[in-house]
Amino acid sequence: MIKVIAGVFLVLHGFVHLLYFGQSARLFELKPGMIWPDGSWAFSKLLGDNITRTLAIVFCIIAAAGLMIAGAGIFFSQSWWRTAAIASTIFSAILFILFWNGRMQNLDGQGVVGILIDMAILLTMLIFRWPAI
Repeated sequence: MIKVIAGVFLVLHGFVHLLYFGQSARLFELKPGMIWPDGSWAFSKLLGDNITRTLAIVFCIIAAAGLMIAGAGIFFSQSWWRTAAIASTIFSAILFILFWNGRMQNLDGQGVVGILIDMAILLTMLIFRWPAI
């Protein structure tokens, strides 16, 4: 049962990155007035918002794919699932930190919830070595 829960959780966390992909590509707004990743402290001034959005699109797809692959690795009892999950959650956290606008307002729209989820995943895997699949 734990195997199914852990695998589904990683896959769903990957799907959330696809929502941020859609936000970046301006396919839809996750919430009214949300402009993420425009104004990224790391990229927008240097590259402009259009290239920043393109980078966010690519990075969100990479993070989503990594998390979904890690989830599939759990389902198919692959030994590499943990490495894929750790790498993908670290990549995900770095993604949201780099594309954050640098302000302390609207943090939920800047990916702080995703960062907290990434940290919880890492904590359970690295400190508690859970789940043991």
